[in-house]
Amino acid sequence: MRRFLFATVAAIGLALPAAAQETRFEARLAGHALLPAATFTPPPEGAPPGFDISGRFNGAENARIAQPESVMGNTGAAYGNRDTGIRLPFRGQPVQGFSGIKPAGNGAYWVLTDNGFGARANSPDAMLMFHRIRPDFATGQVTVEQTIFLSDPNSVVPFRITTEGSRERFLTGADFDPESIQPLADGTFYIGEEFGPFLIHVDAQGRVLRVVETRLDGQPIRSPDHPAFSVPASPTTGVAFRARRSGGYEGMAMTPNGQRLWGLLEQPLFAAGTDRSEGNFLRLIEFDVARGEWTGRNLRFQLAEGATAIGDFNFIDDNRALIIERDNGQGDPGLECREGQRPPACFVMPARVKRVTLVDFSQVDADGFVRKIGYIDLMAMQDPDNRARLRGDLPQGAPAGRFTFPFFTIENVAMVDADHIIVGNDNNLPFSAGRHLTRADDNELILLRVPELLRAR
Repeated sequence: MRRFLFATVAAIGLALPAAAQETRFEARLAGHALLPAATFTPPPEGAPPGFDISGRFNGAENARIAQPESVMGNTGAAYGNRDTGIRLPFRGQPVQGFSGIKPAGNGAYWVLTDNGFGARANSPDAMLMFHRIRPDFATGQVTVEQTIFLSDPNSVVPFRITTEGSRERFLTGADFDPESIQPLADGTFYIGEEFGPFLIHVDAQGRVLRVVETRLDGQPIRSPDHPAFSVPASPTTGVAFRARRSGGYEGMAMTPNGQRLWGLLEQPLFAAGTDRSEGNFLRLIEFDVARGEWTGRNLRFQLAEGATAIGDFNFIDDNRALIIERDNGQGDPGLECREGQRPPACFVMPARVKRVTLVDFSQVDADGFVRKIGYIDLMAMQDPDNRARLRGDLPQGAPAGRFTFPFFTIENVAMVDADHIIVGNDNNLPFSAGRHLTRADDNELILLRVPELLRAR
């Protein structure tokens, strides 16, 4: 499809901003910090009974698991049914699963905890929260300085929530799936989520101020998890939706002047009225912060070959932005299962496409595609100074100076300074194991020196 677009643009004599050849830039590891997978926090004061235990609805067909720490976490069949060493249900609320990052000043960062356990049905006891954290790349530790739980005490959310009858009305992973976060100058935050998909405006205490439904070309865009939908009474009747399940706002970036938000859908939309993708590209949808409305403008982001989704999205100046592209694999490709091998001795679907791509919003082609300037390969980073805190399970003879980020979901990227970016994974506790074959992934944050990427135009 893109080859056709390029030919069309060239034929009519226009510039080729989106068609320019991408350049691969090198990335050097400058720091590595970890928050252990088994990091938990107690529920907040005023939470209804029952939230001191989480993950109880991860039994077969979302059945309740009564006994804490009685069921082993597992990667699932797609990844070889490898045990991860951490058991459900948890005592406390997991801090895990960072999905969205933004500098908070003085070396601290705002990060958003994912919805809980991956779906509405299994996450009603997972409380939604975001944090201010401080990675110390000298020691390799990450400090959680503040945790803010999301709530709806003023009944702003227009549908029934899990804690509907309580006073504080804390939000759960059965209500929303938050995936991206942007702090505003007034101390409030916008959060992009996937179930609607919605934009959620919250105050500094995490209390909902507004819920905004997505609109594209004047029409609402909804996923199969939108609260307006229910299972039809007839098995032959379908539900019309265009956003894929878990395909909402994985990325959401704010322009440096704070005037615009750009929501970036994680996966391609379905073509209207069909079950087919509208193309191997993602929609970028513009929102006016001051007016609180969609502007009607939307652009397109072309996925790299082999990529299936994006992970995060942040501007580095007025026009250029960083976007994480990824496939669905996890684990080092050198340990891919060969003939006669079976998990847990190997990875059945190893990571291959994990990259941070630089795009330019000032260069858009005739079909609305933003120009991709270049990228860094997160599966082939340099570590000549041996700054990696752990390297995980690697094949025999793996290069000593190479460092990889072989995670299923990598969902945090932001610029730190003129030479460095920060990148982090979402560890999907306790289901992901990409660093090791039989050990749940930690929350890892890496500081990368990438001056050439950040200066590219």
